[in-house]
Amino acid sequence: MIRTLGPRDTLDYYDSQSVTLACPVAPLEAWNIIMAHPQPVLRAAFAVRDAISARFGVKRICGFTGARVTQVAAGDYLDFFLVEELAPDTLVLTARDRHLDVMTCVSSEGPQLTITASVVTHNLFGRAYMVPVGIAHRPIVRGMLDRLARAVAG
Repeated sequence: MIRTLGPRDTLDYYDSQSVTLACPVAPLEAWNIIMAHPQPVLRAAFAVRDAISARFGVKRICGFTGARVTQVAAGDYLDFFLVEELAPDTLVLTARDRHLDVMTCVSSEGPQLTITASVVTHNLFGRAYMVPVGIAHRPIVRGMLDRLARAVAG
C-alpha cells in the first residue's frame, strides 16, 4: 500500500518509482540492501545540504549511516527518518520540520517494489530547498532501485 502526505494535488513534490525484482523483498530488507552502501553522490548531497541548511537554523541530518536494521517499530528512527508504519508490505518514513514535511514510503507487492516520496512545503525556504532536491531525487532513487535489482538478482 502506497502512502503519501495527502492527495497528490495537494503535494508540492511527488515521485513514485518501481522495480520488478527477481524475487519478493520486504520493504525493511530493501531499505537495508539499498542503504548498506549509500551512493557517493548521496553522501555529497547531504554534506552540501547540511552546510547550507545549518545557516538557516535547520538541524544537520548527516545522511545515511548504512547500518543494518533487523527490527524496527513505529516511533523508532532509521537514520534521520521517523518510522511511522511498518507492515510486511509497507515501510513509511517521515521527516518533518518548520520548512517542510517529507514522507518516503517503501512498499512491495510480490516482486514489485516501489519507493514513493511526497513533500509538503511550509515556507519559502522549504520551496527553495526542494528545487535542487526535486531535480536530484528522481535519478538518485532510480539508481537505488537499479542497485537493489542487481543485488537481489545475485
